[in-house]
Amino acid sequence: MTRRWEIPPTAGLPLRCRDLLGSSADLADSLARQFSIPTPALPCSGTAALVIALRTLQQRMPGRTRLIVPAYTCPLVALAAHYCPPLQVVLCDLQPGGIDLDEHQLKQLCDESTLAVVVTHLAGRVADVDTAKRIADSVGAAVIEDAAQAMGALDDGHSVGLKGDVGFFSMALGKGLTTAEGGVLFSRDSVLHQALHRQCRHDLPFSLRWELQRSAELWGYALAYQPRGLHYVYGIALRKALAQGDEVAAVGDDFSVNDIPLHRLGAYRQKVGAAALARLPDHLQQGRNRALRRAARLNTLPGVSVVMDRPGQQGTWPFLMVIMPSAPMRDAAMAQLWTSGLGVTRLFIHTLPDYPAVAPLLQTGSNIIQAQAFATRTLSISNSHWLTDALFEQILARLKAIVASPR
Repeated sequence: MTRRWEIPPTAGLPLRCRDLLGSSADLADSLARQFSIPTPALPCSGTAALVIALRTLQQRMPGRTRLIVPAYTCPLVALAAHYCPPLQVVLCDLQPGGIDLDEHQLKQLCDESTLAVVVTHLAGRVADVDTAKRIADSVGAAVIEDAAQAMGALDDGHSVGLKGDVGFFSMALGKGLTTAEGGVLFSRDSVLHQALHRQCRHDLPFSLRWELQRSAELWGYALAYQPRGLHYVYGIALRKALAQGDEVAAVGDDFSVNDIPLHRLGAYRQKVGAAALARLPDHLQQGRNRALRRAARLNTLPGVSVVMDRPGQQGTWPFLMVIMPSAPMRDAAMAQLWTSGLGVTRLFIHTLPDYPAVAPLLQTGSNIIQAQAFATRTLSISNSHWLTDALFEQILARLKAIVASPR
């Protein structure tokens, strides 16, 4: 019997009715105070923030035509290059069993034609920016911190996004803080930071159509972001896509270049975001406590590991990224859990070359064997407070049985 409820795949901050009335506080100023970052620009999405960052860097470093990105990341990261010609996307492999860029390969890829290296704080974990910055600096390239899933994460006591040259967060639906799409863009370099703001003003007009659509989505999120509502707005579509064998549609990463509108974040949604922001620190701390307890349980399973932070880092935990012992075991787990309603899913189905919309933007030739292994062995478990300890134990029991069975 199908459950009439669905645990969300991420631990987004639920909106309250009074949030929809808005706040008199300025969202950009509030974000700056909350995270000790320069007062950010607020484009319409994290992807738009990346487009603006790339265009700004292109003006500062004309003639550089290569963008190095992790081979396993959101397809929108690569698709952003479409709006920044003549950029070509170069893939860098990952370190074994983790999210950091492969240091040896990054050294080989970086040269005087490199505009920037994107370091992704995947799944809210804090990636190694220091190594990427050292290598990029040696050839005069910039480092962009993709912290779309990591608003509130700390690296050596400071917000992620401040070690690199440019940083950005996402406020998409299901993120820690949402404005039904929205980006937070900033730089620790005051001159570059002002250039980002100028580029936003130049490139991002106000769009009434998009603002009305996103505002309606924000109200829908406030109403439906709970287990019973998510059964209808998420669970039914998930099961339909899986029944058709379309795993990409099931996780929602079937993007194209047409999925990147460019406009500014409207005033009403900023007021809603500012109202909800006050609750974000407690939400993140509760999620961190819950995730660390559960990660410890998962890490006791033979051959299973959860992607964790290193000492000195404090990531956010929208979900737990779990690496299974083998691809067949991961697939067996997904066969049992993907449609269970328990918030188990996959982050991105493929490495970037396997998305047809992305392939034309790529400069081919990189060996990405570790990223491919990561893609085939990982699953994610929601860190939502609606996933109770009893429900988590059900997931744990199924994973324990799978890894105990010879395959």
